[in-house]
Amino acid sequence: MKVEFAPLNIPLARRLQTAAVLQWVLSFLLLAQVCIAVIVILIVYNYWFLYVPYMTWLYFDWNTPEQGGRRSNWVRSWTVWRYFKDYFPIHLIKTWDLDPSHNYIFGFHPHGVLVAGAFGNFCTNYSDFEELFPGFTAYLHVLPFWFRCPLFRDYLMTSGSVSVSKKSVSHVLSKEGGGNISVIVLGGAEESLDAHPGKFTLFIRQRKGFVKIALTHGASLVPVFSFGENELFKQVNNPEGSWLRTVQEKLQKIMGFALPLFHARGIFQYNFGLMPYRKPIHTVVGRPIPVPQTLHPSPEQIEELHQTYMEELRKLFEAHKRKYGISEHETLIFR
Repeated sequence: MKVEFAPLNIPLARRLQTAAVLQWVLSFLLLAQVCIAVIVILIVYNYWFLYVPYMTWLYFDWNTPEQGGRRSNWVRSWTVWRYFKDYFPIHLIKTWDLDPSHNYIFGFHPHGVLVAGAFGNFCTNYSDFEELFPGFTAYLHVLPFWFRCPLFRDYLMTSGSVSVSKKSVSHVLSKEGGGNISVIVLGGAEESLDAHPGKFTLFIRQRKGFVKIALTHGASLVPVFSFGENELFKQVNNPEGSWLRTVQEKLQKIMGFALPLFHARGIFQYNFGLMPYRKPIHTVVGRPIPVPQTLHPSPEQIEELHQTYMEELRKLFEAHKRKYGISEHETLIFR
């Protein structure tokens, strides 16, 4: 295989974009482990005057990820995120006006490998979110596991990320006067194992908890499809029933998150590496589905609203797929 190297005369802006995405990928892959290692080193070498105050503070701060988190506009405005957004680039498209006096649940699809579209649009101040949805605050819900990692949890919360636990989602949707949006990547870690280029498999048929909580709070449901999310990386082939997929699924059940074996391009060559491809991401926000508040929804009500949501999600995909280079015969596969 012939290795294709990057040209030497790359503009400075593109170099900065590459550096921004590289630090983002490494933060996902390594930062949590590094933070845990720092705490372990402090304990092993008995730097008690550093770890005792932090661990004491952590004890009292433990529930913050389920109570709206602790976002930092300073961190969200770091220039690195502008270069991150421009690398792909990432676009946010609104198709319907939302009422800021209500709270909403954005169902984000697909998960992809590293959920770049959700992060770029809802966790930085360089997307068009504030312009398109004035009066709203978006909270990206992620696995509770990440908030159990000392130090890393604090960095993660600065972006506006919070836990995806029921308690956390309820806290966001309980805001009086509305204006809050819970962004939930509904396919979860399991869906990332099917994040192959050209595939549109969504794990949603058994995901009904978000429907129940929407009914409980009277929060409108909004399907969101991020075109290009699955094009950023390739994965080692892992069809259902293969030994690799079996191991991945078992690890996912044990640890709560999946381990897709992904690859894309490198920093100085385009054939192999952990850098995502420069593929545009178009995150399209669909039409809201009004949800009447029902404190004790029946299974029938949950099932009916769940079916309505899947129908609206399919309509959103069909209405926009040709704009973003998807052929007419391609369709969503719900699992």
